[in-house]
Amino acid sequence: MSLLAPRPAAPGTGPTAGGRRPQAGLGRGLRVVTPIGWTAVGAAVVFFAASRWTGWPELSVVAVALAAALVVASVFVVGRSRYRVVLDLRSERVVVGEPATGRMLVSNTSGSRLLPVRMELPVGAAIPSISIPSLAKDAVHEELFVIPTARRGVIVVGPARSVRGDAFGLFRRSVRWTEPELLYVHPRTVPLEGTSPGFIQDLEGEATKELSNNDVSFHALRGYVPGDDRRYIHWKTTARTGVVMVRQFEETRRSHLAVALSVRMQDYGSEAEFEIAVASAASLGVQAFREERAVSVVPGDRPLRAATARRLLDGIAGVEWSDTTDGVATAARNTAATVPDVSVAIVLCGSEPTVAQIRSAATAFPVGVRVVAVRVERGAPIAVRRVGSLPVLTIGALDDLARALRAVRA
Repeated sequence: MSLLAPRPAAPGTGPTAGGRRPQAGLGRGLRVVTPIGWTAVGAAVVFFAASRWTGWPELSVVAVALAAALVVASVFVVGRSRYRVVLDLRSERVVVGEPATGRMLVSNTSGSRLLPVRMELPVGAAIPSISIPSLAKDAVHEELFVIPTARRGVIVVGPARSVRGDAFGLFRRSVRWTEPELLYVHPRTVPLEGTSPGFIQDLEGEATKELSNNDVSFHALRGYVPGDDRRYIHWKTTARTGVVMVRQFEETRRSHLAVALSVRMQDYGSEAEFEIAVASAASLGVQAFREERAVSVVPGDRPLRAATARRLLDGIAGVEWSDTTDGVATAARNTAATVPDVSVAIVLCGSEPTVAQIRSAATAFPVGVRVVAVRVERGAPIAVRRVGSLPVLTIGALDDLARALRAVRA
């Protein structure tokens, strides 16, 4: 795997250059003082003023000691370092549970040896610290790291930055050397060959009950009326009956799968149920792409725009549940409004919605759309029931999805 090209630091974060205005340099210098440092500055001023006001020399001694500590601490952030830092993720996309590894290469591009430095490499909310040893001219240090991927998500890795400061935390100076990289942790998916309900197997589409004068699905013969295309005259029947007869067709449409995923926290008994539902939506979407079918996945109120299975998984990796949405019925209504040409709809939710709520969600789709509801109840056996004409599947694990869908088709 080739290394990622090093990116220049953003303005105001990288090594300094000459010719800047004094105001900018002053502001940059003040930013190296930490909250503890400002507290020490304020305390020194207060103690010094109190000593002059009260005449107590002890307070002056405290003020001078604080000032001396500030001066000594400031020495640790003086100076410049010249590094070339390359952040290399071995893979930008992994499946949940797979190891995600990477490395950071730190090179000394200055003309002399550099002292040891501490590098910070944020990984999501964590900010691990990496110690870089003293580097001679043109020397390179390689640091390997492993990123935990126990949970699906989009992890921001970086930017890598060098940090210099004193032991008391009065001053802190950081320089950013790379830009952030994104690590997509995809959900696990299962194959669904031959199990997805309503996937049309012919090459042209699914026949509807609407009649048309020209299409590919033949329906019947009828008498010729002025304006009919003569290409569709059935000459054998015309010769036999003596009446001009033309072919009539059923309109066809392309199969378009829509997956409505509830992201309401209260619709699920646990986070594990939500993750099974998300992985089920991903499996349905990936299978549709494999079969070159149109598919739209709508988590809550925002459709995922994806032209490939990989992009779809990237979008699903960032889906989170929330307590602000209106549940499975709203997800279905949003999907019906977002995907007007849907022919098959699968509604995914947890174990909490009632049968009435699931049925209400199914009615959001137009007449003629085949709707299947999938409930996730962790650990429950596979169950298939019908609420009117609506099949309601219950699965207890992701691996149950293919068998449950196959039961609907049987």
